[in-house]
Amino acid sequence: MIKVFCDMRYAICDMRCRLRQMVVFFFLAALVFIGNAYAKDITILYTGDTHAALYPCHCPIEPDGGLARRAALIKRLKKDNPDTLLLDAGGFFAGGVMDEYSLNSELDKERTEVVLRAMDLMGYDAVSVTGEEFNFGRAFLEAVAQKRNFPFLTCNVSASAFKPYIVKEVSGLKVGIIAITEPQAQAKAEGLKFTELKAALSGQVAQLRKRGVNLIILLSRLGETADADLIKSVPGIDVLICGYSRKDESALKLGPAITVAGIWQGRKLGKLTLKIAKQHIQDYKLENIRLSDQVANDPDVAGVVPACFSDGDCSKKGFVAVCRNPATMRAACVFTQPANVNLRVITTKSSRFVDTESVVNYLKNKVPGLVVSYLDYKDKEARGLIKRFRIQAIPAYIVDKKIDQEKAFEGIKQYLVLEDDVYLMRPQFTGVTFFLSRNRIPGRIDLFFSMHDKDAALLLDAIKDSKPQVHFLATETNKGFDAKNGRMEAEEDLRACCVKEYYPQIFWDYISCRSQNADSSWWEDCLGNYNSEKIRGCARSEEGKRLLRQNIALGRELEVMFGPTYLLDNQEIFSTKGTPSKAELKKILKK
Repeated sequence: MIKVFCDMRYAICDMRCRLRQMVVFFFLAALVFIGNAYAKDITILYTGDTHAALYPCHCPIEPDGGLARRAALIKRLKKDNPDTLLLDAGGFFAGGVMDEYSLNSELDKERTEVVLRAMDLMGYDAVSVTGEEFNFGRAFLEAVAQKRNFPFLTCNVSASAFKPYIVKEVSGLKVGIIAITEPQAQAKAEGLKFTELKAALSGQVAQLRKRGVNLIILLSRLGETADADLIKSVPGIDVLICGYSRKDESALKLGPAITVAGIWQGRKLGKLTLKIAKQHIQDYKLENIRLSDQVANDPDVAGVVPACFSDGDCSKKGFVAVCRNPATMRAACVFTQPANVNLRVITTKSSRFVDTESVVNYLKNKVPGLVVSYLDYKDKEARGLIKRFRIQAIPAYIVDKKIDQEKAFEGIKQYLVLEDDVYLMRPQFTGVTFFLSRNRIPGRIDLFFSMHDKDAALLLDAIKDSKPQVHFLATETNKGFDAKNGRMEAEEDLRACCVKEYYPQIFWDYISCRSQNADSSWWEDCLGNYNSEKIRGCARSEEGKRLLRQNIALGRELEVMFGPTYLLDNQEIFSTKGTPSKAELKKILKK
């Protein structure tokens, strides 16, 4: 009995030991499984389409950007998360048609060198070679690439200064970074061999997968259509970073690839966070972080960027700015009080459509010392100026002659006409709202439009209750009549004028019908049972030309170039963007 009891006790102890071993085994296995499945974050900071913009822009809204701010933000983000990649997708050289700060070849090269020194200090992991990087030729690009601490990547251009790809280990994962150069760059590449895009990319993607790479990032500046085609043709790309800015700043999906794009002139820094689980992207988040004045300058990068390269790099509202010792580390922006330049604006308080703000703001940006005064055209001083300078329409802008002593004068003199001791701004530049020289005809509405315009039929339906006088937008040349949409539109205008002459009772119905399908050659369908031969004969004759010439005379006199444009009471003129609804138009026309 004692023996049986001892055997049973031994068996129970043995079972407990085995259970403990099993619990420990499964616990350790669970830890391994959880470790493998646990989601990890990889952060990619990126730029593209920066065009060597060294300083914050002088924008009226969001004056963002600048290398020193970018460096400070990158430093902070890297400190918060060491598992971060920093990449540029191309277009970071100066020069070229997209560089609005371009000065001359030598200074543009120096700006590029400044950018590269700053990017070294920021710790870029890799950059893409695009056509913009060949702006100064092959020799310059290869020379600066070999001096940098970060690699220049392109998988379809063979040169010792470039690499096809790199592999970085981030958060325990192997990340492959690869870049491609657009074929158009070959014209500037001075003999470098370019491989066909898809073949080159496919081969390098295969190499990366053989090396056990878990995630592949492509840097490209081909353009939206070409990039989309490439991603669809070459499988295996996880993230595409585009070296061009686009209106939609959000992350898009092209098949399995997450696609993001650089921000123009580096005014924002892209931050793409990838959540990785089981070696695959499970989720992602994009932030485009403004480089606003809330981001302090990084002292290290500020120490390698000259204060200015030209006067245009210096800006202080209300002051004249001069760059002393430009493009050197002794450069400095010097600001002085500007001389006053008087601007008198003749306008009217009664008009519903006068807009002087845009012109005045334009001049203020060019002439810091501008002093603006506004005169109603009925005031005594205004009447004297109108008579003296034979002003036909308002708003009118009269500027002191001493504006020609301003630095900005060369850029704006084309908009000015010298009259005695002042300059008058050309109405072609400022726009006209109210014709002083025209007799007021209460209730008259003239409409200038094209039957070929989008939504022309909706426009006619919205305005028909106002019974406007209709004017087409054709022009007469020494070869006949022409219009924006070519001969077909001019011929339709001729027929419509003939319909108005012979069958005025159906004119509105006819042009409404044609506006619904102006490209159709079956214009007779809109004429109904009326005599189409009469209209055809009129349109082809001198009579049709005379009628259309009369129809477009007012538009030619008022220099109306596009529609829909409206003349109210024979004096006030304005245009609308697109087609207003009946309610909107009624509100506009309401006295």
